[in-house]
Amino acid sequence: MLLGALEAGGTKMVCALGNEKGEVFERESFPTREPEPTVSDIISYFAGRGIEALGVSSFGPLDLNEDSSTYGSITTTPKPGWQNVPLRTRLMDALGVPVGIDTDVNGAALGEALLGAGKGLNSL
Repeated sequence: MLLGALEAGGTKMVCALGNEKGEVFERESFPTREPEPTVSDIISYFAGRGIEALGVSSFGPLDLNEDSSTYGSITTTPKPGWQNVPLRTRLMDALGVPVGIDTDVNGAALGEALLGAGKGLNSL
């Protein structure tokens, strides 16, 4: 299964293609600018690549309430211009694939637990 991954950071965006085994086939990064050109770059990277789903770990704060109409949005961030950006919805609509989203901190912890220094530990 070909998967997309996005680490949405305050200074750079890291896009990657990989699989469910944790193998990374390709990676590209670019600076985080205003939302429109940055989200357009993300969409351009993944469009037409055949990904079946996209996982996003993002700076926040994020609305992570799945019952909320703004689920997956960056909310009250101090990053200029990024307040109330519906990141998950924009990516899902543009790419036509399921998009999972969580905080950058949780994304890093999950990576360590599954594939990194935390692999095999009882707590992380």
